[in-house]
Amino acid sequence: MAALGYYDVILKPVLTEKSMNATAEKKYTFYVHPEANKIQIKEAVEKMFDGTKVRRVNTITCRAKKKRRGMTVGYTAKAKKAVVFLTEDSKDIEFFSGL
Repeated sequence: MAALGYYDVILKPVLTEKSMNATAEKKYTFYVHPEANKIQIKEAVEKMFDGTKVRRVNTITCRAKKKRRGMTVGYTAKAKKAVVFLTEDSKDIEFFSGL
């Protein structure tokens, strides 16, 4: 696969009640590219959001679920999520502060 740019790694933020409550503890959740690794995710967050320092990254791979409608069988989209933990002296991500 071709090298991923840091704007290709992070696809969009996860805007659920659970993820928004975690922002008080400096935990931010994003949907990321399925082939991105933790090092690429860390570099992408630090470059995209000025003043942030990433302490660690946890990744979750969400498998596709099998769905049926009558005799037709298909699958939902698979996804990969990343929970990014920032350091205590790090600046907050401004995107989440307005929500």
